[in-house]
Amino acid sequence: MDALDTRLVALLRENARTPVATLAKQLRVSRGTVQNRIDRLVATGALLGFTVRTAADAESHRVRAIMMIRTEGDADMVLTAVRGIPAVRALHTTNGHWDIVAEIATDTLPEFDDVLRQVGKVKGVAQSETSLLLSTHK
Repeated sequence: MDALDTRLVALLRENARTPVATLAKQLRVSRGTVQNRIDRLVATGALLGFTVRTAADAESHRVRAIMMIRTEGDADMVLTAVRGIPAVRALHTTNGHWDIVAEIATDTLPEFDDVLRQVGKVKGVAQSETSLLLSTHK
């Protein structure tokens, strides 16, 4: 999978019912390109299917974390790259010591470890600090 495939999968994870034309506009490519990539991802088994998520499913991820990221250089480039990582559920810009806060959700610790490595390889990430979320309180 290349960077465009990764960004496409991230968008589909947010909403698998997003029309192909909307995905194409968000990715700044043609509708045909998006449809061909979806078809290829399904054919190769990279995408196993499309599903419905209920409110209870939204919290099914066993490993959740907040990652604080300090950038050097072009912060927008970092945002774009990190946004393409499927396990990154939300990104927030902030002030202070950290420039970006990423919400991460994975099913396993090895997947979580992989996400940490992916973010660490992004050009422009100067430093990061990650905290696992153990429980949520209202």
